[in-house]
Amino acid sequence: MSQTTTETGSNLSFILNKPYDVKFEERPKPTIQSPHDVVVAINYTGICGSDVHYWVEGRIGPFVVKDPMVLGHESAGTIVTVGDAVRSLKVGDRVAIEPGFPCRRCEPCLSGHYNLCIDMHFAATPPYDGTLAGFYASPEDFCYKLPESVSLQEGALIEPLAVAVHIVKQAEIKPGQSVVVMGAGPVGLLCCAVAKAYGASKIVSVDIVPSRLEFAASYAATHTFTPERKPAEENAARLLEEVGIPEGADAVIDASGAEPSIQTSIHVVRRGGVYVQGGMGKPDITFPIMTLCTKEVTCKGSFRYGSGDYKLAVELVASKKVDVKKLITGTVKFEDAEQAFKDVKAGTGIKCLIAGPNEKI
Repeated sequence: MSQTTTETGSNLSFILNKPYDVKFEERPKPTIQSPHDVVVAINYTGICGSDVHYWVEGRIGPFVVKDPMVLGHESAGTIVTVGDAVRSLKVGDRVAIEPGFPCRRCEPCLSGHYNLCIDMHFAATPPYDGTLAGFYASPEDFCYKLPESVSLQEGALIEPLAVAVHIVKQAEIKPGQSVVVMGAGPVGLLCCAVAKAYGASKIVSVDIVPSRLEFAASYAATHTFTPERKPAEENAARLLEEVGIPEGADAVIDASGAEPSIQTSIHVVRRGGVYVQGGMGKPDITFPIMTLCTKEVTCKGSFRYGSGDYKLAVELVASKKVDVKKLITGTVKFEDAEQAFKDVKAGTGIKCLIAGPNEKI
């Protein structure tokens, strides 16, 4: 038999019907579908750019909201039910939830790249519901127990931190290297922090918003740079001169998805360096392919997170090597979720958390 608490609570859910059309609805509580599953009472959920994109556009690429969908995927909570076969978790454990679980059978899964699974079940990606609800069911091995030193609010930021961990792994950052990060949103800032934890000696944060660069400088960046409305090569040349890396950066990470940033990035990376595309933007852009070729740049994409990324993200927070608390701008009540989405869309703050309907703030 599964183990469960006697705790009762609301499974009030924040649901997107179509662009700008959301509602609160009490839904049935999820139940154990596999002996390896757990049910988590959601305490806190962060708002991601993809959540806002679904709210505004109703789709991201081929993923289209056709039926009402619960939003949210950056969550932490408390275990309330465990299946018969669950061994690593127990009722009452506080966990960060990895919001996507793979089929475990396809070639990407079997080769250790489950983030590329052809049948990924990812929260708040059609047709799957997200975590902005009272309760959420998940496989045991995609819930990560939080050490006592890590709060549930910090736990909700493990998801974007795991994204940054994966990007920095793709960039192959080594101690003493120089890194340029395009975009000072939450993921860009966390890329700076993870690069610092990996031992990068020069970390440059690039953005067009002064307040974000001010925060980046106080957070993990050693240098900041504001591009101008000039050709990419000119911005790249000025950046390299100002931060003192005339031969180019060892690694450049784009966490913005903006075409000018991507173009500038290829001119910033050194010969034989690494470029990682972490941000998503327009499906097609103009790209300096000749520069990429003549420099023999290693160019990689980065998608979500893979094996070991969530575990490392938890360890980085627990060891105080990455401070995610500084990114939390504020926490709102569940009934104010739509206003929180409006604030994020308007660029207010860095990371806003929504308390679960059973969490009192």
